Amino acid sequence: MRYSTLVVGSLESLRAALDDQLLGELGAEADVVVLATAAAFAGMAPAALAVASALEGSVHVEALMVGDRAAANEPHFVERLARADLVVLCDGSALHARTVWRATLVGEALRTVRRLAAVGSVATVLGDVMIDPRGGAPTTGLGYRPGLAICVGEGEEQLARTRSLLTSGETLVALGPLGVLARDQTAWHVIVDDLEVTRDHQTVVL
Repeated sequence: MRYSTLVVGSLESLRAALDDQLLGELGAEADVVVLATAAAFAGMAPAALAVASALEGSVHVEALMVGDRAAANEPHFVERLARADLVVLCDGSALHARTVWRATLVGEALRTVRRLAAVGSVATVLGDVMIDPRGGAPTTGLGYRPGLAICVGEGEEQLARTRSLLTSGETLVALGPLGVLARDQTAWHVIVDDLEVTRDHQTVVL
C-alpha cells in the first residue's frame, strides 16, 4: 500500500487515482464502504450511487447511511468501517459531517480505517483546522488527518481572507476539481496539481 489517504476534488479524480493504484492493489474483490454523511441534505442515496457508479466494475461497494449522531454511535457501522479495504467519504456539507462525526464512534473509527478517500468539500473536516465554507474563516476540524487545512471552491476574495486569518505556519491547500493529495504515514504529497498550496501568503511545495 503506497498511501493510506487520498483527498480528491471530484469523483472523476477519485476514479483516476484508483486506476493509478495510489491506494495499493485493491483488486476486484476489494470491499469498499461509502459513507454518505456529508450528503444528507442533498440526498445520501443518490450521492452513494454516484460513488458506486464511478467505481463500477472494479470493487464491491456498500453505502452506510449515517445521517445523524444517533446513527454515528451504532456499533454495527463502526465494525463495518473497520473491515473495509477502502472508506470513501461523499462530497457534501462539511459542517454537517463535522457535527455528526465529532466525538462519536463512527468519527473515531475514521481515524484508523485502513484506507480513506475524501471527495470534495468533506475533505475540509479532516485536519485540525477546518475552513468554514460560509465565510472562509478557520475553525476547529476533526483532526483525523493532520498537517493541512483544506478548502474547496473559494473565490479569490474569500481565499485571501482565509489566508489572512490562518495562524502563522499553517499550510493551506485550495483544492480544484481535478486535484489529488495523498498521505502516507508521515507526510502529505501532491499527486495531481490542480490545487494551490500556501503558507503565510507564500506558495510552497509539499
